[in-house]
Amino acid sequence: MVYIPTNPLILVDGSSYLFRAYHSPPHLTNSKGEATGAIYGVVNMLKSLLKQYNPTQMAVVFDAKGPTFRNEMYSDYKANRPPMPDDLRNQIEPLHKIVQALGLPLLCISGVEADDVIGTLARQASAAGRHTLISTGDKDMAQLVDQHVTLINTMTNTLLDPDAVQEKFGVGPDLIIDYLALMGDKVDNIPGLPGVGEKTAAALLQGLGSIKEIYQQLDKVGTLNFRGAKTMSAKLIEHEAQLTLSYQLATIKCDVALPYQLADLQIKPVDKQQLAELYRECEFKRWLADVLNAEPQQQAAISITPTVNAEATAAVRQIIDRSQYQTILTESDFHALIAHLDGAELTAFDTETTSVDYMQAELVGLSFATAAGKAWYLPVAHDYLGAPVQLDRTLVLTQLKPWLENPDKAKVGQNMKYDQSVLARYDIQLQGVRFDTMLESYVLNSTAGRHDMDSLALKYLGHSTISFEDLAGKGAKQLTFNQVELEKAAEYAAEDADVTLRLHQTLWPQLSEQGDLGKVFTDIELPLIRILSTIERHGVLIDSTLLAKQSEQLSQRIQELEQQAYAVAGKTFNLASPKQLQEILFEQMKLPVLKKTPSGTPSTAEDVLAELALEYDFPKLITEHRGLSKLRSTYTDKLPKMVNPVTGRVHTSYHQAVAATGRLSSTEPNLQNIPIRTEEGRRIRQAFIAPPGKQIVAIDYSQIELRIMAHLSADKALVDAFAKGLDVHKATAAEVFGVAVDEVSSEQRRRAKAVNFGLIYGMSAFGLAKQLGIARHEAQQYVDRYFERFPGVLDYMERTRKQAHDTGYVETIFGRRLYLPDINTRNMARQKAAERAAINAPMQGTAADIIKLAMIKVQDWIEQQANDNVTMIMQVHDELVFEVTTADVASVSKTLQDIMASAAQLHVPLLAEAGSGANWDEAH
Repeated sequence: MVYIPTNPLILVDGSSYLFRAYHSPPHLTNSKGEATGAIYGVVNMLKSLLKQYNPTQMAVVFDAKGPTFRNEMYSDYKANRPPMPDDLRNQIEPLHKIVQALGLPLLCISGVEADDVIGTLARQASAAGRHTLISTGDKDMAQLVDQHVTLINTMTNTLLDPDAVQEKFGVGPDLIIDYLALMGDKVDNIPGLPGVGEKTAAALLQGLGSIKEIYQQLDKVGTLNFRGAKTMSAKLIEHEAQLTLSYQLATIKCDVALPYQLADLQIKPVDKQQLAELYRECEFKRWLADVLNAEPQQQAAISITPTVNAEATAAVRQIIDRSQYQTILTESDFHALIAHLDGAELTAFDTETTSVDYMQAELVGLSFATAAGKAWYLPVAHDYLGAPVQLDRTLVLTQLKPWLENPDKAKVGQNMKYDQSVLARYDIQLQGVRFDTMLESYVLNSTAGRHDMDSLALKYLGHSTISFEDLAGKGAKQLTFNQVELEKAAEYAAEDADVTLRLHQTLWPQLSEQGDLGKVFTDIELPLIRILSTIERHGVLIDSTLLAKQSEQLSQRIQELEQQAYAVAGKTFNLASPKQLQEILFEQMKLPVLKKTPSGTPSTAEDVLAELALEYDFPKLITEHRGLSKLRSTYTDKLPKMVNPVTGRVHTSYHQAVAATGRLSSTEPNLQNIPIRTEEGRRIRQAFIAPPGKQIVAIDYSQIELRIMAHLSADKALVDAFAKGLDVHKATAAEVFGVAVDEVSSEQRRRAKAVNFGLIYGMSAFGLAKQLGIARHEAQQYVDRYFERFPGVLDYMERTRKQAHDTGYVETIFGRRLYLPDINTRNMARQKAAERAAINAPMQGTAADIIKLAMIKVQDWIEQQANDNVTMIMQVHDELVFEVTTADVASVSKTLQDIMASAAQLHVPLLAEAGSGANWDEAH
């Protein structure tokens, strides 16, 4: 995670955001027909920065009119740029006025660009040890990043420190100018080196260093591993002058003579009168109300994403008055509350507890809201010294139970799975859950940010909620909720219910209007809440003794690997030390440097070692050592410590609103990441055991994403292969290699399998060649032949890419959407990555939808049995795991397979394969 010190100097690239805001929704106009969308976007970003970082110094920098020194250096600089649209030009003056009315220093310096002013200020601040946050969407600024300078892109909410620059571009900040110079820039008309793009530029710099160092080693250019390497030396010689010019044009000038000092960038008080007049002219009604009300908490930033209708969102923003909330302390008030809840059409409901662990949480209070601003807090277990007399928890739950368990009393909450699990500890089966705002936000747009209540309130309501840390402190001295004084606790808890109801009133109209998203919520995500709660609370049984034995064995193997590594290196060293590893790998052993860190030293990251391990034994030892150490610390050592003392089982937490594609994830422990392809991983699965008299049954969808590909593409050959029950990899090999199915060799099948799965994940011919260890042209031939034999797949891919570019999203079979923020970005590497995601997401997302639908159908069948002969205990990827009475394994397995196979109707049959055994590994 990128760390930002408190109170940084913030430098905003106003010109960059002005253009980006102009081209991004919402495209607003006032009643006069004047465009205001760019103003709105930039001001919104400024307000967000102010709220998030609360700086004392900040400057918003714009390009000044007229040419700059770069135009004198190169007359064609930016010559290809079209003239600024009139409706954008007309927004500049009012935007400048708003920036100044907000009290923010505004800078425009003639003869240079905004980048140069920002670079000069950033270098001055860095020299003084002052941390600077540069807000920009311009990749050129990455050259300014250092230990004191970080970039933030507020439109994508990404931060770039030196490590992140290295990860994003493949080179550190010290080589960004070289990187930009090599690639050139069509928009700015920087020539660059002909035929060099992002990958080639990165490969040159990673292999030989800076442009200066490359020219000192021209004889080595041809040995580098990238397309066109052999002819690159001649190209470098031919275009040296052009490349030198490109370097000069790409370099940000950091010594601009400025008419002020850093100390002059203090933020001034807001000119409320001027700001109100400007907001009134632009017709920013909500912001105008904020200024007129002049309440600090109402100055919250407003964030609108492309998936949210700005007018609909603005319509539900209201000032939240916490003073109207009520605390219930008497039986008469409690009975009046129950009567009110009984008559309410929809109630927002929340629990307050002593822990985030649903298996240990004790109920402290309950909150309710039936209309915006109409909320109650019902305390039942505050126990600090001097706490007021409260109603008895047992009495409250006994009298509330009929309402809580009534399926006709509609309820909405935020992360209702947690509340369901907490109440289950008190023998209350929560029913009537109609909505969950966390899941409403997630289904509306899974990639638009976080889906916790505080983030959603700020985003959709423009409201900053009371944080738990503000209430209870943080760190080791943080209070539990029962220790919080009642007055503060009541305000916090009632606000939770009030905000939840308001969020639902904002989110649901948008969700129900967006294609089939409403059905995805009601038919898939909502029913899963109760099922996941049930699975989590049941837990899984593990063999702690076996895990302890495995830990010993892993420790022994880890020690053996250490001794082998010492022997190869000729000395002892710390295998976990990147510095010591660098010395051995690259100085002592002279292995090739594949990637460098931001400081310019050779990288020893996991992906680098994995690639080196393909050819060298020593990095292979290190990779195995790291893998086994992770298994030991994450599973064999940790799982026994996670056994619940009451149930004797391990209880994971499943998350519905994390993975962008709709897949479930799990934590504490993460069941999704236990390896199955390694012997050590499978041995860990042996420790997941069945209780006496039962067996573990695991049922896994076979090749589900390939089957979904067949359905989506409707490719005749692929559909026929699945319809006939053929080995699809053999069938593919037969088509690609032109042989009969029964003549396909194991190597041909392996290569066809790599093609099948590679295409699902958007793998290029280069990636396929690398995976199979063959020449790139040979891999390209495989891909070309594949598309010749399966033209429907190619058509699907082209159709999906087009839809993604046109709409900004792709959909699963059931209508779940995955938005792709980078699909139309000018950064081609990110755009290509978004295109690969666009191709894969409908398959992975549909697979996620199908397994969820299967869980719903399976659990319905289990509950109809009215016995305990079968229990669903885990969901992992495309697999469901059960505990089944031994005598019923055969019949139950067959029934479960049939249910899972019927979870969705595709053009090809779904196949669910079952296995059973005393433990999870045996069930495979």
